[in-house]
Amino acid sequence: MTIIDGIIQGVIQGITEFLPVSSSGHLSIFQHITGQTGDSGIAFSLILHLGTLLAIFISFNKIIFDLVKEVLVILKEVITFKFSLKNINSNRNMVYMLFVALIPMLFFYIFKDIYVLVGIDNDIILEGIFFILTSFMLFIADRSIKGHKLEGDITYKNALLVGVFQGLAPFPGISRSGSTISAGLISGMTKETAVKFSFILGIPVILAGSLVELSGIGKENISIELHILIIGFIVSAIVGVLSIKLVSYLIKSNRFKIFIYYTFILGIIVISIGVFELISGIYLYDLF
Repeated sequence: MTIIDGIIQGVIQGITEFLPVSSSGHLSIFQHITGQTGDSGIAFSLILHLGTLLAIFISFNKIIFDLVKEVLVILKEVITFKFSLKNINSNRNMVYMLFVALIPMLFFYIFKDIYVLVGIDNDIILEGIFFILTSFMLFIADRSIKGHKLEGDITYKNALLVGVFQGLAPFPGISRSGSTISAGLISGMTKETAVKFSFILGIPVILAGSLVELSGIGKENISIELHILIIGFIVSAIVGVLSIKLVSYLIKSNRFKIFIYYTFILGIIVISIGVFELISGIYLYDLF
């Protein structure tokens, strides 16, 4: 892997992690075309995901700080036997609902090996199918009634729905931000609340997903130089911050629907290429 490859993948990750188009799907396609599949591809994807995790901390530092303070207050109340579910405010409800949204991930963890296998195979047909599924989720969300729920109005049912949608996200081609934002909009959240809930929920999910990916990598098969890893991390973080700002603008200006068409068309193209490769035996990475 060259420095240029690292920069390109950092840009791809930074843009697509937050836009509803699937970062793992785009990285999978790029790595497929350039022949960078396997353990090295997964390891580099892991570093890039950590870069976009930093982007979330930078972009939402204030609310993250407020939520961390609320967690500490809750712990203090538990220790001093003053905790009560009746003592609730907007930030506390947000904390509760984030934990509730993580519950479905315990179930989806059973299928972690399937996620990994789909990511390292040399076939991109499934990626194409998942892109179309992302398009369908965005379409349903776009047709949903405009919501009014803020952080303090999110219910257990809403949080569980977001968690279930998120459980599909590790498949390359299904957008984590697209699926969780869609679930939030379907649940009746405002656009701003759906974006905020989705991205903050991404913090523990990206960390957990990175650990799962790390456990499935054969360390002896990784051949990426340290400076390329660092460059990819920095690029994905910087581009990620800009991407978060872009998402906020697009969803406020009601231009989010363009990704319905993008992911659908991309899915058709990817499936067509995958079928061609399967039938002809000629793979794109052999041409580069």
